[in-house]
Amino acid sequence: MTDLPGRENDPNENPFAAFGDPEQIAAAMRQFADMLSAPPGSGPVNWDMAKNIARHAVVAEGDPSVMEGERRQIVDALNLADLWLNEVTALPSGVSSPEAWSRSEWIEKTIPVWQQLCDPVAAKMVETMGGTLGAAGLPAEAQAMAGPLMGMLQQMGGMMVGQQIGQALGTLAREVVGTTDIGLPLSTTAALLPGGVAAFSEGLENPAEEIRLYLALREAAHHRLFQHVPWLRSHLLGAVDEYAKGIHVDVSALEEKLSGLDVNNPEQLQEMLGGGELLKPEETDRQKAAKARLETALALVEGWVATVADAAAAAKLPSAAALSEAVRRRRATGGPAERTFATLVGLELRPRKLREAAALWQALTDDRGVDGRDAVWNHPDLMPTADDLENPEGFIKGEAHFDLSELEGGEE
Repeated sequence: MTDLPGRENDPNENPFAAFGDPEQIAAAMRQFADMLSAPPGSGPVNWDMAKNIARHAVVAEGDPSVMEGERRQIVDALNLADLWLNEVTALPSGVSSPEAWSRSEWIEKTIPVWQQLCDPVAAKMVETMGGTLGAAGLPAEAQAMAGPLMGMLQQMGGMMVGQQIGQALGTLAREVVGTTDIGLPLSTTAALLPGGVAAFSEGLENPAEEIRLYLALREAAHHRLFQHVPWLRSHLLGAVDEYAKGIHVDVSALEEKLSGLDVNNPEQLQEMLGGGELLKPEETDRQKAAKARLETALALVEGWVATVADAAAAAKLPSAAALSEAVRRRRATGGPAERTFATLVGLELRPRKLREAAALWQALTDDRGVDGRDAVWNHPDLMPTADDLENPEGFIKGEAHFDLSELEGGEE
């Protein structure tokens, strides 16, 4: 007898229909297994689970392995770009073993830095979620005896935060072109993603080789800074950590969401976790100072990279100006990288003063030359401030040739 149309979804006719989409069930079981596999005391987030969720997300959209031809194109582009940079900067090469990564490889190899960036906020979220889940899910007489259960509830909170992080990283991995898209040092290896380069190229009429070389110039320039300016990495990551310490979880919003939560509904859980709206920065003076310090540092990094990349490309890539503008629009308007970081850490990363910073570095080049410009990176106290971005002439014509050795000799 032939089944009637639509009867396969009738639970009276199909007893398995009530269990929902088999793929959703499989995903939920994987996440539950990942949660149980987390060793006690392993931190606020189950990063193995977050990584698995991110990788499943990119694989579902298609994440082919890097072919040998693609790998050679990327490696050659990074090596050539690094040679071009020798002509426009005093900083030595930061590219030793360039690589081409798939999106899954990007996730795998940047997880350690994401963990450093996200754990401070995640710890607060997990602590608050554990307490809120306990209060919401237990009768008053049982809460006094819930000590052992609280650990399990906090583990569930860690799972929920890990799911949010995994989904965000999976989204970001489909958009990035290399390891420096957000302006922070996610890896010590210079690498580009062929899939990301192809996605960036969509809608552009420039030759593929020129696009690849221009993006390689930016990647290689970032790595010169991160590898040869010793204080820069800790300065940037420290500013993120300082900002994160002021993040709090909106408990009332969390309680409202949890009060109507059906734990058997994965779509509802995903919707609750999406968007990062539970992260609310406190606008204290300390918060504002950390945010301003980070925004200025990011603008100076991005402005310097744009300056040297454009200088290197100007005489070699006919489409250099168009590609520079395409990258600038992508960074200035805020793309997936900025939105994802806001979801993960509660902070919008955007070099708001990118044009001002690039103009300052170019003016420094004109006034002091390449060596004088790059010598500013020798110490954080020599760097331009946020006020200097507003008044570059004052910085450039100020103590342009101040010599720290004068402090050592004294009067003769």
